[in-house]
Amino acid sequence: MPVQPKIVSPQGPAALSVARKAVRRVLAVVNLPLLLALVALVAYGLLVVNSATVGSERFSFNRQLLGVGIGVVAGAVLWRVDYHRLAVLVVPLLVLDFLLILSPLLPVIGVTVNGARSWIELFGQRFQPGETAKIVTIVVMAALVARYRGRLDSGKEYLKCLGILLALLLAVMLQPDMGTGLVFFAIGVTVLFAGGASWKWLLVTFVAVAGAVALVIWLDPFLDEAFGSDVLLKDYQMNRLLVFLDEDLDPTGVGYNLSQAKIAIGSGGMFGKGLHQATQSTLGFLPEAPTDFIFCVLAEELGFMGCVLLLGLYAALVGIGLWVAVKADDPFGTLIVMGCVGMWVFQVLENIGMTCGLMPITGIPLPFVSYGSSFMLTNFMAVGLLMSIWAHRAARKAR
Repeated sequence: MPVQPKIVSPQGPAALSVARKAVRRVLAVVNLPLLLALVALVAYGLLVVNSATVGSERFSFNRQLLGVGIGVVAGAVLWRVDYHRLAVLVVPLLVLDFLLILSPLLPVIGVTVNGARSWIELFGQRFQPGETAKIVTIVVMAALVARYRGRLDSGKEYLKCLGILLALLLAVMLQPDMGTGLVFFAIGVTVLFAGGASWKWLLVTFVAVAGAVALVIWLDPFLDEAFGSDVLLKDYQMNRLLVFLDEDLDPTGVGYNLSQAKIAIGSGGMFGKGLHQATQSTLGFLPEAPTDFIFCVLAEELGFMGCVLLLGLYAALVGIGLWVAVKADDPFGTLIVMGCVGMWVFQVLENIGMTCGLMPITGIPLPFVSYGSSFMLTNFMAVGLLMSIWAHRAARKAR
């Protein structure tokens, strides 16, 4: 029987070409590596948080899922917004920044949690506006420094930018929230460095800040005794600094948190005890397990290899972020990305470092992993800004 020749529809190649063009258009506005890294980190974090919140009356895994959902929506909105429009809104954004930071101090809606008045409560729901203020601060600092086009070598201009950063930092310390204040400082220094600030001025800034911290620590006992109450540092903040300087100081008292954190990390071994098998968190030995000490839960349940996987995902996120910064079509976009990357890097180093005794214990959570809707919203907003910079760079290149 003769073989019939295969008839190819003339529409086939054309349809395939249209499909390929559509895929290229999508990839032009969606940074696929960033999206994949985000999905992997969030999924990994939810896996650990689910284990850490089982049987807890204080923490709800469903609320964490809600935070992820809200974060996805907020990130998508920022992704669609042309970030260039934000560069001319420095003054309104700066006002919004101060309003967000100072709103917890209002007598009606402000709420004190763990010694810091950094939360507001509306309609029965708590929210930490200082988290959203981190994103606003990144945009404000990036817009200010971008005006110098990578040559911020004038001492006068440097002091202007630094003065705004210090004003925001002091507003945060009124709560007082040392952890958030440190993140603000890390964001500002990263943007200033990436924006071309002279290393001499940055060195002077670090020396001055270190001197101010040392002076505060030295004066604090005298002022507390003179006024009969905490003036500069709360008792728990001073205790955290003392434990950092001497890990063996009162392991059953002020050093309890660090001691239990190390036990949890060390007991995980190479491959961990398995999900839902952690004893330090489930038996109540590890304080704030789903939030500040979530890394300890991960280390105990998934072991050293689980920690390596987490660090690998963070390295991918930072590397992709730096790639987006290089590809940005203007200094403003580059500095926004550097601010977000600086925020992530500092929070990862501080959170993991404090659980190992390498950094002072602060209330800084782990990006995309720690429990907290406000914190999750902030991280998704940062990703939304990176996606916006990538997408609008591609759109401008196409035009």
